[in-house]
Amino acid sequence: LDGPGRTADGRRVELLANVADGADARAAAEAGAEGVGLFRTEVCFLGRTVEPTVDEQVAAYREVLAAFPGRKVVVRTLDAGADKPLPFVTPDAEPNPALGVRGLRTARRHPDVLDRQLTAVARAAEAEAADVWVMAPMIATPDEAESFVALCADHGLATAGVMIEVPAAALGARWVLARAAFASIGTNDLTQYTMAADREVSDLARLSTAWQPTVLALVGATGSGAALNGRPLGVCGEAAADPVLAPVLVGLGVTSLSMTPRALPDVAAVLAATTSEECEELAFLALQQPTPDAARAAVRARLPVLDELGL
Repeated sequence: LDGPGRTADGRRVELLANVADGADARAAAEAGAEGVGLFRTEVCFLGRTVEPTVDEQVAAYREVLAAFPGRKVVVRTLDAGADKPLPFVTPDAEPNPALGVRGLRTARRHPDVLDRQLTAVARAAEAEAADVWVMAPMIATPDEAESFVALCADHGLATAGVMIEVPAAALGARWVLARAAFASIGTNDLTQYTMAADREVSDLARLSTAWQPTVLALVGATGSGAALNGRPLGVCGEAAADPVLAPVLVGLGVTSLSMTPRALPDVAAVLAATTSEECEELAFLALQQPTPDAARAAVRARLPVLDELGL
């Protein structure tokens, strides 16, 4: 990746990286990522019977922030539950964990855990030069967004946003983003909840693609809500790394894409060969298709640059 991401006619699209720790962050910086669109903070919580101390968290967060001085790092607060159970915040047994107490919902019974994490994020941000943004996972309502933003403000974290993973949040994005400074779409979970298909079940893998036109429609609804409120909108799920899908996401109103660093050059090259108007046309084309395979085929046929790049 060489230089900032943009379309052929100059529309900026931030190309960011998903990271879990300092080693990931340093590798992403070396790969040319413009910043971090998803810092998975739960990595330093996993495999423990008690939560890490504030000092331990500060040290882990500073490693990531230090790799991107002066650049954006989006910190996701603890995303526990479902496939990431933690004994100190999640219930011992739930009949349906994917629809249970996960993400921000764990803070209802354990507000002290979130409070200590935000304290650690704020201390790390003060110690480093990165532009720190914070977002909460599993937001479903405007009230949840408003409450989280207020809590971040109490800790001196001015740029607070939300993950859009729940269809209710996508459909209500105009109200959610009236409260939050930004949003990032987690396409993996958004697809799971839209299609009622557990992402951990291999028999349902055929349903688990962000190319589902209904999923793209929810991305578009979120894009409309973001535009209405003048908010930046990212994608940090696996869909962001798909160079065929990237211009469609931009056409639906996405302003940044966060991915594994190795995907950055291909996504950048496709966007650089596609105008913003073409992105919007491709988005419209994809939304008119009845199936994900048809959507992908229709878009691919309109992107000759893919063959030129050998993609």
